[in-house]
Amino acid sequence: MKISRNQMKLVYVAKTKTRLNEEQYRAALVEIGGVASLTELDVDGFEALVGLFEYLGFAPAEQKGRSYGNRPGTATIGQIELIRALWQEYTRAQAGEDELNKWLERTWKISSLRFLRKETAPKVITALKSMKARAA
Repeated sequence: MKISRNQMKLVYVAKTKTRLNEEQYRAALVEIGGVASLTELDVDGFEALVGLFEYLGFAPAEQKGRSYGNRPGTATIGQIELIRALWQEYTRAQAGEDELNKWLERTWKISSLRFLRKETAPKVITALKSMKARAA
């Protein structure tokens, strides 16, 4: 299976950060990845190439933003952020996190978004979308 555009971009960034010249980069593609062109690279070749870049000192940037740690069974960060955004749109930015937590407690018996279960999150999102549509 061929690699994605984002993986290709990562290879280009790594090439630049490790200061490989074009000749060294092409040699790495052939010897490590087993291909003549990046567009031919598969997932195994990509992983091998990234291993080379890491050996040369490249470290991919870590995703910035909120991190709630490993939370098995709880809502994803994306779901939580969507709920916050929908709440802000519904209340026209007049109500903050405290009001959201009060609504969650009253409606869903959850004291905070951090305790929201994965299976309940879509229901909360749907409810907020419906509330927003009725308010419009």
